[in-house]
Amino acid sequence: MSYTTDKTQAFFKRADRVLPFGVSSNFRYWGEGENIGVARAEGSYIWDFDGNRYIDYRLGFGPVILGHGHPAVVERVAGAIRSGTVFALTHELEVKVAERIVEMCPGVDQVRFANSGTEATMHALRIARSHTGREKIIKFEGQYHGMYDYMLFSTVSSPAEALGHRRSPIPAPTSSGIPKAVHQMVITLPYNDFEVLERTLKQAWGDVAGIIVEPIMGNMASTMPQPGWLELIRRLCDEYGIVMIMDEVKTGFRIAPGGAHEYFGVFGDLVTYAKAMGNGFPIAAIGGNKEVMASVGPGRTAQGGTYCGNAVGTAAADATLEIIAQGQALKTIEARGQALMTGIHEILTDAGFEHHVIGPPSMFGIVFGGDVPADFRAWLKLDHSLYTSIMMALVRRGAMPDPDGGEPWFLCAALSEKDVEDTLNYFEDAVREVKGS
Repeated sequence: MSYTTDKTQAFFKRADRVLPFGVSSNFRYWGEGENIGVARAEGSYIWDFDGNRYIDYRLGFGPVILGHGHPAVVERVAGAIRSGTVFALTHELEVKVAERIVEMCPGVDQVRFANSGTEATMHALRIARSHTGREKIIKFEGQYHGMYDYMLFSTVSSPAEALGHRRSPIPAPTSSGIPKAVHQMVITLPYNDFEVLERTLKQAWGDVAGIIVEPIMGNMASTMPQPGWLELIRRLCDEYGIVMIMDEVKTGFRIAPGGAHEYFGVFGDLVTYAKAMGNGFPIAAIGGNKEVMASVGPGRTAQGGTYCGNAVGTAAADATLEIIAQGQALKTIEARGQALMTGIHEILTDAGFEHHVIGPPSMFGIVFGGDVPADFRAWLKLDHSLYTSIMMALVRRGAMPDPDGGEPWFLCAALSEKDVEDTLNYFEDAVREVKGS
């Protein structure tokens, strides 16, 4: 097969002169000579600068739930911006989208808008601190909640030796530049560890404002919560007066119309949305029950921003959520995802690779070796180099999941049965190549 990226590599030399490492986000950097630039996208496909077409399973790290350039979303945005894009006043679309979220998402009474998942979770932490009068936040190892100081601890980028003993974990900073004082504000714990969580709260509950949790570990191949785990967090938050923050930046409007709240039947006091909410347009939201959201407002708790609730993002969300609420888009994604999961499992089984295909069909993951992981420490022991080798071979054939084994395969409603068939054929060839080498 012929696969060249000469023009793409030339593009990256140009990008490298004006962007550190040629990217605007560290997560987009694959390595010297491995980077791929996007020339255009449509539906379930992207094209690089050499004209290579890829079936897209990254979808901008998950936002593109309906497909690139979805006509209904583009038309709604184009119509809205003719009347203006950003105002220093509340406008119709803000209220309309907030009403949609409250209607779709059980446990959500009120909403405030933001522009990214990072912003949404950052504001949620402040609201939790204001509501409780406490300062510390519990987060779980391997989970990612945004690109800011308070949450860049013990993420999926952290090495095992930096985490400490699982009964007394060490918050491992993921970046230089985080003030030492911030380290004292974060408690990191293993995910799915019932005993450690209960013991920690018995000792430290008086300092804990909030527990922030991804219901599904979206940076760890969609590792699922153990039965009763989310329910335990909910019970302990009620018992100790702690705000439960459900980070649905990845799961929201993707695994069900009402996100993880609907899927698992466990409701956070606060919940954060972004990604699939606007089919790729920048918009996010913080939702919550009336009691906690009442903490937000002038003279109470600061939340806002010039572009919060802008016409572009809210118009995109209005169209996207309207389509998701109708139900067919997520049913299509579910069917395509289930077909991929089944086919991938059969191919890897026939090849003799020890593996597990995990998570919901709309954002599933693949792990190699050992048992299904329950937490980050177990996940670190799996064979991630094998995953990357197979995925890079798959990319060269025309299907593009993220080569990082922590990222799930994201699916969009534009994905066709033919795309699934092609992907499985490419995947079989990729597995054969890697096994042969």
